[in-house]
Amino acid sequence: MKWKPFGCEESCSNCAFDLVLHKGICYCPGGQFNISSSGCPSPSAASNSEGNTAGNKITIGVGIAVAGIVVILAILLIVGLRRLRNNKTENDRSAEAAFFRNYVSLAPKRYNYSDLKRITKSFSDKLGQGGYGDVYKGKLPDGRLVAVKVLKESKGNGEEFINEVASISRTSHVSIVTFLGFCYEKKKRALIYEFMPNGSLDQFTYDQESSNGNRTLEWRTVYQIAGGIARGLEYLHRGCNVRIVHFDIKPHNILLDEDFCPKISDFGLAKQSQDKKSTISMLHARGTIGYIAPEVFCRSFGGASHKSDVYSYGMMILEMAVGRKNADVKASRSSDIYFPNSIYKHIELGNDFQLDGVVTEEEKELVKKMILVSLWCIQTNPSDRPSMHKVLEMLEGRTGDLQIPPKPSLALPKKSAIQSSRTSSSTGIEEVMGEMY
Repeated sequence: MKWKPFGCEESCSNCAFDLVLHKGICYCPGGQFNISSSGCPSPSAASNSEGNTAGNKITIGVGIAVAGIVVILAILLIVGLRRLRNNKTENDRSAEAAFFRNYVSLAPKRYNYSDLKRITKSFSDKLGQGGYGDVYKGKLPDGRLVAVKVLKESKGNGEEFINEVASISRTSHVSIVTFLGFCYEKKKRALIYEFMPNGSLDQFTYDQESSNGNRTLEWRTVYQIAGGIARGLEYLHRGCNVRIVHFDIKPHNILLDEDFCPKISDFGLAKQSQDKKSTISMLHARGTIGYIAPEVFCRSFGGASHKSDVYSYGMMILEMAVGRKNADVKASRSSDIYFPNSIYKHIELGNDFQLDGVVTEEEKELVKKMILVSLWCIQTNPSDRPSMHKVLEMLEGRTGDLQIPPKPSLALPKKSAIQSSRTSSSTGIEEVMGEMY
């Protein structure tokens, strides 16, 4: 008779006894054994144990999968940002390479940004500021005084910088400011010009504090400045191998040297035309309020062209002659804002222009000539304006040979039948000017 521990037959396949532990051993199916006296686990308990093990495995698997997805997304994000940064850097390099390929051969010299800091003594002497940057006084190693124009960082590829370098590099004229060099280091961009000791023309055209003229220049000097600017514009329109339209002629952009000879500056808005065609395509208006030709901000007046510079020149010369700004922002009526109207009222009444400082007959003739020439230049229709070559002939000719120009039409040109069917209202140039101011 074979001895078996108590309860072994009911649940164990084979039984044994451990002499060391003095306990029975129960060998279970599948090779499992249990030292306890409770025998082997029941089939249901075994299945529950296997289920718990499988559930744990699923939970662990899901966790690993989620962690993997997070890691993959993080890697993709890092790669994407790095690629975007590389593309932006590559674009900057491409723009810089294109700039050097097209324009550096025309420019006199390239300077590093560290050179600019040394030339300007860390930008300590600020001469002025504009919409595109600040201007500082500096000195080159050879002792020449210069004006360093540091452009503001732009979102794009610096169109105004390229425009200025592309335009000014092609010029060489006594009435165009001399371009001496540039700086192009990533977002650091600057232009170096000859220094003009007498500043800009706006300091001498009118009193900055009021609309009353504050004449500090002799009328002969004012007249010579008007002629010098005209010669500079004629050169840009006809003398270069490409036609250059400035699009921002105003007193602030006319610099004066030690002898008060004028120099046209700031070509940031300039446009070039290889074939010297009559009109220039533009996506949006450009220029300064008060000097913008009607066709530049309203296509109904015609296409923008070199005649747009003629209009700006006429407005500026009218300011120089009358000694006040062409726009009175405090005027209650739009007709008062467009101040050439008051000039025509004097002409219609046959009155002489009683201007401060006009004493001799020669001065009266010079002022009258400037006013008549300017009124021809600001004709509403571009085709009615003279070319700058004709302007020079008028300035250098006899006053008696000048006819009184017609008063500019204040109504927009007639629209086509299609456009007229869309609107029956007409807008006068006075209203357009009023809205601009």
